Parts: sequence; structure tokens; C-alpha cells
Amino acid sequence: MRVLVTGGAGYIGSHTLLELMAQGHEVCVLDDYSNATPEVLNRVRVLSNGTVADYTGDVRDPEMLDQVMQIFRPDAVIHFAGLKAVGESEAKPLLYYDVNVGGTLALLRAMDRVGCRTIIFSSSATVYGEPVYLPYDEAHPTAPMSVYGQSKLMAENILTSWAKATQGAAAVLLRYFNPVGAHHSSKIGEDPKDIPNNLMPYIAQVAVGKRPALSVFGDDYDTPDGTGLRDYIHVVDLARAHVAALDYATKTPGARPFNIGTGQSYSVRDMVAAFESACGQKIATIQAERRAGDIAAMQADASRAAAELGWRAEHGLNDMAASTWAWQSANPNGYDPQK
Repeated sequence: MRVLVTGGAGYIGSHTLLELMAQGHEVCVLDDYSNATPEVLNRVRVLSNGTVADYTGDVRDPEMLDQVMQIFRPDAVIHFAGLKAVGESEAKPLLYYDVNVGGTLALLRAMDRVGCRTIIFSSSATVYGEPVYLPYDEAHPTAPMSVYGQSKLMAENILTSWAKATQGAAAVLLRYFNPVGAHHSSKIGEDPKDIPNNLMPYIAQVAVGKRPALSVFGDDYDTPDGTGLRDYIHVVDLARAHVAALDYATKTPGARPFNIGTGQSYSVRDMVAAFESACGQKIATIQAERRAGDIAAMQADASRAAAELGWRAEHGLNDMAASTWAWQSANPNGYDPQK
């Protein structure tokens, strides 16, 4: 199958390219490199010993989209391109709606113009908001607590309406929990451009001496050790979920959301301890106040993905920590040795 991957040079996108190519799919990347670097695709080509067509452009640009669609003629699209920092979304709401919602609209219009009817969407468990019950299943009420979460839910609604109105169309909405880890080769991994917004890359940067200490936001949550609980998923498992979703979409029209997580939650202190074990050193931490908008716990019910996609997470916490350390220690400055 010919698969266009928007944002394919990003953290999750690059791992997904490898899984797609391993299954014999032909891939093409559209990325504006606002949170990535072309070096990622060079490494994907080496690791896969394969061909990756790529175009530099913005997913909101109809002319660029039409050019890519006309040349590549995709059978399906995996849509990663978007902004993803919760805090930034509160400060720049119009930008987040423009990129995450406007980009999805522009992409669907371009797909319609070439008759492409299959899309896998990079969504987020933030669409659920404060838990009414745990673990979250896909029937849980959606009440996002951030502009980022709202933009993802709006895009989901657009995709659902499009699939309903477009004969033969399929939209698979993958609600990620917390992706961590890196490819077993240590050649690709998470490389935040600025201060990491997520826990694991921050811990990794403390371990290699790029950050002095990890701030632990809140120690008085109603959890076993007082710190926030999250469902972390290895990025390779997440990448494989996209391949499973692609197989499902080719046989199943309509729109369908799926939780992509492990069903196991770990606290901040659990994650620090696992990383200390992986890297063989202590991680300096500083206790800080809770952050506005943070919730005590998140946990996925991923049974629908198991039953309908035939997908299950295979990597545990030790794999997540060890692969992150292997990537970060081999690439202390990420993809840019001058950084």
C-alpha cells in the first residue's frame, strides 16, 4: 500500500515508517521540520535499507498537498502533523486550532481531490479530560481540559463526520496515552527541540548532564506515592498500532476510536527508579508544586484495540527505560551534534 505520512520525521512518525516498511508498504513523508530534522529520514533509510520519498511543506498548504497527492497518489494517509504541547496550547490557542484543526481540514480536502478514502489519525487520551472512571474506555465522556485536547477532539469530530458522509471512507482515531522509549538500534528516538515537555526525555537529559534536575510536580495526589500516575507505552508498540490500524481500515469503513496504551500506570517516582536502574546512576529531583491542569491518574482500557485491531503492547517499563537511555547516551545532543 502507498502511505502518505504527514509529520513522518517526528518521534512517533519515524518509528512508524520503519514498521510500515517492514510490512512492505511504500511510504512518503510530508513534514515542515518545525519539530524534527531531515537527519531522521536519513537514519530511517539506513535502518530499513529502503526508499523514503519526502517533501518539505506545511499540511495547511493546499498547493503543496495537491502536489504531493498528485505525484505519490496515496492509498492511505497517516496524519501525525500537528502541535502537541499542552502548556503552549493555552498560550497560543489560535495557532493550535489553526494547525491541528485547519491542517486536518486541508488534508481531507486534498484527499478528496484524489479519491483517497483512508486515514489513520494521531489523537490523544487528553480528549477524555478529568476521569469519571478508570481505566478510560472509548465510551468515557470527552471533556478536554486544554486547548491541545480540544483541538484533537475537534479533529476527531471532523474525521467522523467526513467518514460518515464519504462513501467507502475509513478514519481510525488512535488515542495515545504516553509514548516513551526508542528504537532498539538507538539510531532514532525522541529529540525535543527545546526544554522537554514530557517526563522521560527530561529524565534522560538529566542523566546525560544536559539538565541539572527533574522537577516533580506535586507529591500530594491520591496515588500510592503521591505523584501522578500515567499509562506509558513504548513507541515501537505505538508504531505497530498504526500498521494494525491500517490493515483494519482497509476492511472497515466508518470512523472508530481506539485507546493505545498498556493498561498499566506508573508514577513519576516509578519512572525515575526504572531509569536509574537502566543508566546506573541517581537522577537528581526537586520537589515542586502541582501544575495547573494536571490530573492524578490516567490509565487505558485497550481491550477494543486487542479485539478489533489484533494489537497489544509487548514492551514493559524496563524496555522503555533501557531503550531511552541507549538512545540518549548514544546521542546526547539528539540528531544535532552541535546542539
